[in-house]
Amino acid sequence: MTTSVLRAILGGMNENSDVHTEFFDTYTRALIDRDAAAIADHYAVPAQIEFPGQRIAVTDASQTEGFFAGAFGQYEGVTDIDATVEVVAATGHSIWTDVTWRYHGGATDERNMYQLVHTEHGWKIAVLTPLTLE
Repeated sequence: MTTSVLRAILGGMNENSDVHTEFFDTYTRALIDRDAAAIADHYAVPAQIEFPGQRIAVTDASQTEGFFAGAFGQYEGVTDIDATVEVVAATGHSIWTDVTWRYHGGATDERNMYQLVHTEHGWKIAVLTPLTLE
């Protein structure tokens, strides 16, 4: 999806602004910094995490913060992250993104589908679903 089409769909955006790019830039920074509170702030409440064989219904931001705080060990040694973000679909209230995470320094690369929703507090992740890394 082109940036101009995405801007037209989302309407009212700053001419130089891409919601998904800005969103995942700050999300990536929070991941690199291992800042569980900042990561949790990127998630809507409620939210749904759809891991294979495990569903997590997020009803409180502390769940997300606790999850990431407990997962930092698997990213030990990661010093940089490349996130390739592809917008799959967008409306004025939702953006679906396919994101491939390439970790430098030790973690296994990942690919996830995120549904971002527009809330009164800005864009937040409402649904996260892991995908097969290609």
